[in-house]
Amino acid sequence: MIDGMSFLERSLIVAAHPDDEMLWFNSIIGKVDHAVIVYRNFWAAPELGLARAAAIGALPLKKVTCLDIDEAGTYGCADWSNPVLTEHGLEFGGAETRREIKRVTKRSIGRILPVTAATAPERVSAQYAENFQRICDVLEPMLSPDMNVFTHNPWGEYGHEDHIQVFRALDRLRDKIGFRLWMSNYCTERALPLAMRYFVKAPGPYIRLPTDKILADRIADVYRAHGCWTWADDWSWFDEECFMEAPRGESGGKQRHLFPLNFFSIEDHRQPSPSHMATVATLLMSGMVGAAIAEAM
Repeated sequence: MIDGMSFLERSLIVAAHPDDEMLWFNSIIGKVDHAVIVYRNFWAAPELGLARAAAIGALPLKKVTCLDIDEAGTYGCADWSNPVLTEHGLEFGGAETRREIKRVTKRSIGRILPVTAATAPERVSAQYAENFQRICDVLEPMLSPDMNVFTHNPWGEYGHEDHIQVFRALDRLRDKIGFRLWMSNYCTERALPLAMRYFVKAPGPYIRLPTDKILADRIADVYRAHGCWTWADDWSWFDEECFMEAPRGESGGKQRHLFPLNFFSIEDHRQPSPSHMATVATLLMSGMVGAAIAEAM
């Protein structure tokens, strides 16, 4: 049985990106003691880090900390039809190669046009792996056995590789430190194949809470005002959220349960389009990208 009275004592939200702390923890963001945001800068959008820092400083919350870890740019790099878990998150497929071409192009352009220069990682997958240890190292001193820690579910809500990395880092730290690790109930069809691995034979206890739509709108407005809101402007908040203690490892069995899901669908424009490879082929013909590829070899 979950003790609702102690659910939010010594409480901490650990969210991957700015605005995740509100999107997936709407009902508790105004109640927890502390919110921690992991990533800030992103090599593909050099101006984003400063905008996010300004927005975080203006949030109407008790205490917010950003770990200032650089995003590797992993979204869409995994094979979500057959996701493969690794120690530090998810294994990447062919999408990472396309992302790598973009990354190399950014580095090359940055040498010629300083205004666009970004500190791109040497390789997306390498940066992703290194980020896992960075997250563990920075978070560990902030955590203690008596804490309630809320983070992304192990399928990354709508299927985000960074969200899964944050979950897996905290799962490792839970085993080491002993705090209670909680997850919420958001999911999409993209993430469902991975979410199904965490369904269990018997339903477990959970807490259901009403969302705080007024506070959520205030937080969203801050991100919009600073030009770093990442979500749909027509997003409608769910009426409730459910939280349960995060499972330890994947589960099995013919009949399996989890808890009521806030299931939604998104039209994702960030995935490679059918014309993407034609665009890449054109870029590869340019001397700039050719030189950049030679540099990366």
